[in-house]
Amino acid sequence: MTQMTFLSAELPLAKPFAISRGTRTAVTVVRVTLTDGEFTATGECTPTAHYQESPQSVCEQLDLIRPRVEEGLTREALQEVMPIGSARNALDCAMWRLDAAKQGKTLWQLLDMPKPVSVITAETLSLDSLENMAKAAGIAVAGGAQLLKIKLDREQIIEKVAAIRAAAPLATLVVDANEAWQGLDLGSLFQALHEFNVAMIEQPLPAGNDKDLVRCLHPIPVCADESCHELSDIAGLRDRYEMINIKLDKCGGLTEALAMTEEARRLGLRIMVGCMLGSSIAMEAALPVAVQAERVDLDGPIWLAQDAEPALRYENGEVWL
Repeated sequence: MTQMTFLSAELPLAKPFAISRGTRTAVTVVRVTLTDGEFTATGECTPTAHYQESPQSVCEQLDLIRPRVEEGLTREALQEVMPIGSARNALDCAMWRLDAAKQGKTLWQLLDMPKPVSVITAETLSLDSLENMAKAAGIAVAGGAQLLKIKLDREQIIEKVAAIRAAAPLATLVVDANEAWQGLDLGSLFQALHEFNVAMIEQPLPAGNDKDLVRCLHPIPVCADESCHELSDIAGLRDRYEMINIKLDKCGGLTEALAMTEEARRLGLRIMVGCMLGSSIAMEAALPVAVQAERVDLDGPIWLAQDAEPALRYENGEVWL
C-alpha cells in the first residue's frame, strides 16, 4: 500500500527575483512524498498566485486526493480526476519516480530515453535598472552562461537589450515580457529587437488578449507561456505563436508535458521548457522534456540560497546530470 505525505517549505532566494508583475525574495514550494514501504519518491511544485494558486490551496487539493492515492490510484487515472496545475504536478512526478524505483530503473530508462550528460539552460536576468541588468549579463557570461533570458516590462526595452547585448556579444538572448507589452507598437518593437539578434520573444501580450500577434510580422519567433497551459490549448495558438513554453507546474506534471511535446511537434510548433522558481527536485523532473526542446529555462535552483539534495550541478551555462 502506498502512503502519501506532503508539506510546504519556504526557500529563501540568494538575491531578489523581479519580473513585470513584482519582486520575490523567497519562494514557497510544496513537496509530495510517496512510499510503498520499500521505495520512496518525492515531487515538488511551486504554487503561483497568478494562476489562482497558493500553498494552502495546493495542500487542500492534495489532502482531498490522498485517500484515492493510498487506495492505488494510478498515474494514468490521476490525469482524469485531478485538474491541471501545480498540485497534480508534484503528485504526478512523485508517481513517475516511484514507478521507476519499483521497476529498478531510472526515469530515463522507464521512458526509454537516453540520458544526456548536460543540457544548456538559460540564466535569467531579473528585471532591474539598465545598468544593473547589463552588469548582471556581464557577470553571467563571465561565469560561462551561453543563453540569457531577459525579464522586461514596458520601460527601456530596446535600451536594456542594447546594453545587455554590448555586455554579452556572443550569448544567445531571449526576452520575456510576462504579458506587459499590450498597447505598444509590436511591429516596430519586434524589428528593433531583431537588430540585436534576439532569438525569441516570450509572451508579449496578456493571455486571452493576444490577437494583435496575428496582425504583425514576427521576424523573431514568439513563444506562448501564459497563453499555453495544457494539451488542449496548443492547436489554437498556431496563428499567433511559433513556440510554446511547457512548464510542469502549469500543465500538471510530466505526463501532460510529454503529451504536449508530441502534439507541438505534430503541429509544427517549436518547444521551450521552462520552470517556476524551485529546487533541483522540480528541475530534474522536467529534464525528459528539456532534451526534446529547442530552448531550456531550468535555472530555478541558481536563485536559491540553498538547493535541495541531491542537487543538480549548474556550471558553464549548462545543467549537468
